[in-house]
Amino acid sequence: MSISSDEAPEFAVSVLDALRQPLESGVISIHRANAVARFPGSFQLVLAANPCPCGQYGAAESKCTCSPNTRRRYLARLSGPLLDRIDIQVQVRRVTAVELRLGDTEPRLTTVEARRTVELARERMARRLEGTGWTLNSQVPGEWLRSGPERLPHSFTAVLDRALERGGITMRGYDRILRVAWTLADLDGADQPSPEHVGRALYLRKSMSA
Repeated sequence: MSISSDEAPEFAVSVLDALRQPLESGVISIHRANAVARFPGSFQLVLAANPCPCGQYGAAESKCTCSPNTRRRYLARLSGPLLDRIDIQVQVRRVTAVELRLGDTEPRLTTVEARRTVELARERMARRLEGTGWTLNSQVPGEWLRSGPERLPHSFTAVLDRALERGGITMRGYDRILRVAWTLADLDGADQPSPEHVGRALYLRKSMSA
């Protein structure tokens, strides 16, 4: 199941943070005085947000009317712990007229092609994880990726070790980046992630590079 939200910072902080636990565990727990009910809660979350309430911050031809404090408060509604559970975080610039015209001339990936690529990647995951009880990279515990039979060489993950050491990512983020790296490798038809896949996964995490 997928859940998507435009203008995510318009939601109350308490509502957004309620997503943290099911994102981590795949289970929704409802606590009452005498009982706890648990329901399956595995889903894909897609959030979109403007850079500020007026939506003009960073635009070349428009003037933002928000103060710095207003922008900070607006984006602060997406808490650090929630963002730490989101695997891919990208900034999207406004499309220019030139880019729009170029888009009509350059080859595009069709929906059919994208679907087939994903199907092949999932088949590759299922074969690699056969006998483990998991079928998708997102289900694999971080400890297994770091120390199990599919552990990557230290030279491949050195960029993650440096990011962890300097506080650029958390241990949770480290594991999530490894999962994304394996997914990128599966999409490319590779047997395991290369240092390039790991670097791309790190960049997709927070636009971070080596």
